[in-house]
Amino acid sequence: MQVQVQVRGRGARRWVAFGMIAFGSVFLVIGLVLAGMSVSFLTDAKRAPGTVVELEWRNDDSGTSRKRRDNDKPVAYPVVEFASADGTKRTFRSSTGSNPPSYEEGERVEVLYRADSPEDARINGFASLWLLPLIFGGIGLVIAGIGTAIAVVGRRRS
Repeated sequence: MQVQVQVRGRGARRWVAFGMIAFGSVFLVIGLVLAGMSVSFLTDAKRAPGTVVELEWRNDDSGTSRKRRDNDKPVAYPVVEFASADGTKRTFRSSTGSNPPSYEEGERVEVLYRADSPEDARINGFASLWLLPLIFGGIGLVIAGIGTAIAVVGRRRS
């Protein structure tokens, strides 16, 4: 009876390790794809000076999947105005918001945009370019690393 418990435990440990490595690898690949998209955007992007004309405050809860908590605070999304290379004034809302706000109304920022689609614009800042790739890649590395450590330790014991 004791041998069966050890075999089941070892098999379960292998499946847990494999699952963690697979799950972590998926997150790591997503992080790498997002990083590649940021690099691609940066290589094609035109630069223009812009101004934060407004902070759009929003509650980011969807209302369906999570309960409202007392400490939920609205998030400020900067609305930026800039002139594209053809001289057209354009306005966009950043996809990255924060509380406290990262930018103030009237603040000058550098805008990156694609010449062929100026509506695809971003503030040249760490969060708007690298936050998602780092989150997904970091979570993937940690989970895959833990799964690999479990597999290595289990292999050495057997």
